[in-house]
Amino acid sequence: MIICLETSTSLCSVALCDSRGVIALRESGENKSHASRLTVFIEELLSDAGLNAGDLEAVAVTKGPGSFTGLRIGVSTAKGIAYAASIPLIGVETTFSMFCGITGEIRNRHGIDETSLLVPMLDARRMEVYYSILASDGKIFREISAEVIDENSFRDIPDNVRLLIFGDGASKCKTIISRKNIEFAEEFRISASHMYNPAFKALREHRFEDIAYFEPFYLKDFITSRPKKNILGR
Repeated sequence: MIICLETSTSLCSVALCDSRGVIALRESGENKSHASRLTVFIEELLSDAGLNAGDLEAVAVTKGPGSFTGLRIGVSTAKGIAYAASIPLIGVETTFSMFCGITGEIRNRHGIDETSLLVPMLDARRMEVYYSILASDGKIFREISAEVIDENSFRDIPDNVRLLIFGDGASKCKTIISRKNIEFAEEFRISASHMYNPAFKALREHRFEDIAYFEPFYLKDFITSRPKKNILGR
C-alpha cells in the first residue's frame, strides 16, 4: 500500500491506495488547512485500515510546482513518515498527477482525441501560471514553465489542435486567451487520488527520492514582500 499526499494547491488531500486502486480518501478545501489537517487525515486513513506507517510500501507526495507553503508542508511530512517508518519516498510531479486525473468522461465531454493536447495549469501570482503540455497519451509536448498569460498565449500551437486546459489556474485565463479550438475543464478538481498510477509505477521501477536531500520543485524562487515598517516602527 502507498499513502499519497497532495498539498500543492489550497486543497489538502490524502489517499490510501493499494495495487487495485484508491481505498480511501480524505480531503479539505478549507484555505490554509494543510498544517492542521494533513497529519490528521493520514492518521485517520491508517487507523481505519488497521495499519501503521511501517506497513506501507511507500509514501508519495506531489513535489511541485505549486503553493510554496503547501509543498513545504507536504514534502516535510512525507519525508518524516518515510524516515521514521523506513519506507521509500516517491515524488510525483504535480502537473503529471493532474493529467492522470483527466477521466474518459471529461475527455469525451470536451471532444478530446489522440490529436489533442492537455494543459494542466496551476495558479501562481497575478496572471502567472505554472503549466505543462502533454499529448493525449501522456508524452511531454512542452516542459513545465511559469508564464504570464495574455491573449497571445498558445498561439504557437496550430488552431486545428484542440487544447484542454484544467486546474486552478484555468479559470482566470478563460476570458483572456483568444486562441481558437480551446476547452476549459472547469469541473476538474485536483486530488491525491490522481497520484495512484504514477506512484505505483515509481514503486515498481524502484524510482525513489533521497529522503535526506529531497526538496520541493518550486520552479521559481520564493519572493516575500518587504514590510512597510521596520521593527523600530520607522
